Amino acid sequence: MLTLLAGLSTGIGSLIAFFAKKTNTKFLSVSLGLSAGVMIYVSMVEIFPEAHSSLSRHFNSKTAMIITVVAFFAGMILIGLIDSFIPSDQNPHEAKSVEDMDADNIAKNKLMRTGVYTALAVGIHNFPEGLATFVSALKDPKLAIPIVVAIAIHNIPEGIAVSVPIYYATDSRKKALIYSFTSGLSEPIGAIIGYALLMPIMNEVVFGILFASVAGIMVFISLDELLPAAQEYGEHHSAIYGLIAGMAIMAFSLILFM
Repeated sequence: MLTLLAGLSTGIGSLIAFFAKKTNTKFLSVSLGLSAGVMIYVSMVEIFPEAHSSLSRHFNSKTAMIITVVAFFAGMILIGLIDSFIPSDQNPHEAKSVEDMDADNIAKNKLMRTGVYTALAVGIHNFPEGLATFVSALKDPKLAIPIVVAIAIHNIPEGIAVSVPIYYATDSRKKALIYSFTSGLSEPIGAIIGYALLMPIMNEVVFGILFASVAGIMVFISLDELLPAAQEYGEHHSAIYGLIAGMAIMAFSLILFM
């Protein structure tokens, strides 16, 4: 359910694109920066140490740290490889705004192709995010909720990226919404496959490796996607203020649940 909520927030991006007359770039910039702050802080302060702690129950501290670090960077490499297979002009993290709806000088066939490829790119990219949310919720649902909110905010521009070209190519809000929502379904699918494959073999070692990989995935998403998109939509300082606010919110929420 949590991954479904995070994934379907791509539809919110569609709704913004259809019904807002102008993109509130400053708000979107701060929101994306805030998401990055939440994800970086929780990855480094909560998830990474928790992964090391789980592995330390089976290995000595140094060996556990080596495995944690390797898994952390393996998560980054995984998400980086996925991104490398997505053509740059279809990358869902290229900032798009409501005003892009007016691009009537572009051929409709090209726009439709762009929208479909973007939807596929979002779907492929969101798969490991669904696994990340699932593994976090498996350990502590209270920890997963801020991660879900952060991923949901990060999915809103992806919804805009999918819906803008498809809407213009087809003149159909319905088709654009369907493509946008469908692209977000890969997150709960990632969770379901993760459950099916991992639950039979789940133990402290598997969990520790997965948790460290999740931390790597989320840090990469924050640095490679969220912060650049936040700066593209707004000013550099707005993105950084959002980043600091996200870290502070995450820090205080972790203190409250201690």
